Amino acid sequence: MTRKILMTADTVGGVWNYSLDLARCLTERGIQVSLATMGALLSSDQVRSAEAIRGLTLYESNYKLEWMADPWSDVRKAGRWLLSLEDAVRPDVVHLNGFCHAALCWSAPTVVVFHSCVLSWFEAVKRQSAPENWYRYRQEVAKGLRAAKYLVAPTRAMLNTANRLYGPFKRSIAIPNTADANRFRSDSKEPFVFSAGRLWDEAKNVQALDRIAGELPWPVYVAGDGNSNPSESSLRRLGKLPSRDIAHWLGRASIYALPARYEPFGLSILEAALSGCALVLGDIPSLRENWTDCALFVDPEDPSALKFAIQTLIDNPDQRARLGDAARRRGLCFDPSTFADSYLGVYRELLDSSPSAVSLAQQAFAS
Repeated sequence: MTRKILMTADTVGGVWNYSLDLARCLTERGIQVSLATMGALLSSDQVRSAEAIRGLTLYESNYKLEWMADPWSDVRKAGRWLLSLEDAVRPDVVHLNGFCHAALCWSAPTVVVFHSCVLSWFEAVKRQSAPENWYRYRQEVAKGLRAAKYLVAPTRAMLNTANRLYGPFKRSIAIPNTADANRFRSDSKEPFVFSAGRLWDEAKNVQALDRIAGELPWPVYVAGDGNSNPSESSLRRLGKLPSRDIAHWLGRASIYALPARYEPFGLSILEAALSGCALVLGDIPSLRENWTDCALFVDPEDPSALKFAIQTLIDNPDQRARLGDAARRRGLCFDPSTFADSYLGVYRELLDSSPSAVSLAQQAFAS
């Protein structure tokens, strides 16, 4: 049985929310989770969110992540730190949300979650292979992924990408992410469009919204950090908001728009769906996989199509309401119980096939 999990998480992206969601699901089932963070020190909001989960123990660091500039010295130091944590925690399974450290000499079996990667980002966003300066990243990531005992991805589309770029793998499965539906509600919807994401990240393609926002009759609000000049933007920028404020805005928003070029799962989209927003999304495989028949899809490279889709929903309140209801019903399918059961199934399979489990079974048979 799974009793203890050592999990890694970065604090600078969506993996943080995913890690807390999984930790919450596991601790509610009596499993102890030790969460080792990297990338940056935790914000006060992140600390509060982690401390609210009973059964979660937090180990904090600011070691660079493998996709950051000149990270390899930090990656080595973080590896030694993680092995020392395994020695102290004695987990049944090591759950890694990064890639390179899967190649370490772990005592416990390892599962790696393929949330996203630089190579697939370049393919989707730049329509080209990653430059030569990412060669070491490619080699180190491939080494880690192939060493993992189990690979998980949040969509079948992302799992196919992982296999194409880095495979083959020992075992792999797609497990969709989740969100706590109780945190989101559909309030009295107001006449505005909302979006959330890193404004500087071309994958989110918030720039396409910026190009057409001034031509829409409704204001377009965007939450997220960015580095462009707000005075030159048609968007109404809210800056980086804590999760509870994001939920408040989603509850009021009539339309959620994210014309993404690259989105391995789209946690913000799930949160918008649970809030009853009508969805306008980039037409890419991962989002089609999750939201077919529950959203309007647009070519991420066609701002006029984005404008037309949003304007169509503004002009048709019945269609807007139908899509919002359909999105919420679909969102409820990504429930925490199924999410937890799926990961526990992976852990169970790892433990059943691990050398220590085989040894214990042999001892029991001999006695």
